[in-house]
Amino acid sequence: MMKKSDSQRHQRIQNLTAQPAQKAVDAAIHLWEQLAKHLISIVGEEGFNSLYARSLLLAKSSYPWLVANALPSQNRHRFAELRISFEAQAPEQTNAANRLLLITFTDILASLIGEQLTSRILNSAWGPPTQDKGSKEHQNE
Repeated sequence: MMKKSDSQRHQRIQNLTAQPAQKAVDAAIHLWEQLAKHLISIVGEEGFNSLYARSLLLAKSSYPWLVANALPSQNRHRFAELRISFEAQAPEQTNAANRLLLITFTDILASLIGEQLTSRILNSAWGPPTQDKGSKEHQNE
């Protein structure tokens, strides 16, 4: 049974990944860039890369077109491989795959550091949950 906090986090990700077709890829990459920026300062580059690689591996069973060996590089094009995977798909597939990838990533993170700290990191990265709709619009400017 899913805990209420998991459900709230999953709903938040659902809201953030419901993007219009023309903005799906850019919005997806923006979510990952913001998450990486805030999480790397806590768990380091290797910690982030391990979580990301595991999440990709798990999500690949549902979306085999995701690049499974796409460890983010440390340069400004950290999610170039993910962008390429997303750009090759229909926007609905991009949104769905990104949703699963983010849920998987945050589920693993929450199991390691707890729901409360995970929520704080997500709030730092994406703003408070009450701003999700507004932050979606801001991300797409």
